[in-house]
Amino acid sequence: MSRRWVAPTALQRLELLRRTRTVAMLGASPNPARASNFVATYLLASTDYDVYFVNPNATEVLGRPAYPSLAALPVVPDLVDVFRKPADLPTVLAETVRVGASALWLQFGLHDEDIAAEAESAGLEVVMDRCLKIEHARFHGGLHLAGFNTGVISSRRPR
Repeated sequence: MSRRWVAPTALQRLELLRRTRTVAMLGASPNPARASNFVATYLLASTDYDVYFVNPNATEVLGRPAYPSLAALPVVPDLVDVFRKPADLPTVLAETVRVGASALWLQFGLHDEDIAAEAESAGLEVVMDRCLKIEHARFHGGLHLAGFNTGVISSRRPR
C-alpha cells in the first residue's frame, strides 16, 4: 500500500512562498483571457519573485521572453508553477526533477497523488490544486482586493 500524499499546511505553504526567489510558470499564456496570464500579471506586479515563462508555442508573455522548456531557462527555478493538462504531469515532473527545482506547484484542477508521491520521493515540495496568486495574496493581505476576507487587521501591507 502506498503512502497517501498529505497536503502542506497553510504555514508550510507560507514558508515555501517565503523561501522562493524564482518561479517558472510552465504553460504561461500570452492570451490575457487565460488564468496563467492573470497569475503572471499578479506575480510580476505584486511580488519580488523573478518570474520566467515556459511555453514552446510562444515567444513572449507580458513583454518577457517565453522559453521552450524548463531546461532552456537561464536559471534553476525554485518553484515550478504548472498550468498544463493532467496527462502532461509525468513529463512535467520528470523535467522539474531534471532541472533541479525545489518545489512543484500544481494549479487549480491539477491533483495526482501518484505524481505528488513521486515528486516528494525526488525531494520536491508539492502543492496541488491551489492557485499561487491566491495563496500569495492570502498571506500578504491582498485578497481583500478581490472581495475575500483575509482576517488581516491593518492599514499597512506586510513587508
